[in-house]
Amino acid sequence: MVKAALVDVWQTILYGNFTERVAILADYAGVDPDAWIASWLRDAVERDRGKISIADSFAQTLRACGVEPTPGLVADLTRMDEEGMREYVRLYDDTVPFFTSLRDQGIAIAIVSNCSESTRPLLEHLGVIPLADAVILSCEVGSAKPSPEIYVTAIEELGVAAADAVFIDDNHGFCVGAEAVGVRAIQIARPDADGPFASITSSAFPVVASFLEVPPLL
Repeated sequence: MVKAALVDVWQTILYGNFTERVAILADYAGVDPDAWIASWLRDAVERDRGKISIADSFAQTLRACGVEPTPGLVADLTRMDEEGMREYVRLYDDTVPFFTSLRDQGIAIAIVSNCSESTRPLLEHLGVIPLADAVILSCEVGSAKPSPEIYVTAIEELGVAAADAVFIDDNHGFCVGAEAVGVRAIQIARPDADGPFASITSSAFPVVASFLEVPPLL
């Protein structure tokens, strides 16, 4: 039995309609949604590593789309983004039972996410923070999956050896990063998830469709 589980956030414990949220923001700014997404994604690495704030990223996206990033517009978009996260993002139904089961077995939990500063308030709003023993967010620690530092930070925070931990994520490359530091990986492929990891035909790791399939692999 493992001593700790490192668990991803987006498309692993949380789901939400990213396209719809982006469309609302782009429409408010008077920008084509596809152009907005292309520009927004260009800043993803900087946001994830905490090098750029959400507000600054909105300003850069607006400029790239030919719109003047006035303070009022940036403030409105930042507020709307936070409200949209709360409205459109939900926990998967099996998240709380899974975390509770792990704790009942004495298995420590670390949430490990590549994300911007908007994720912690969302996790607090959804009541996830108290369910975990550690919350390791890339924007706060300055390293992001699949870089080894973020996994090492998580296991050190939990006080366990890499060999005694398991990592659960929808991203194959992030699973590779975990195993590179000695943490065994399980890839999750939610049937209703958006993105490139929703449908997996082959993987170097055990693949599960929900947390219900994880216990036999621990």
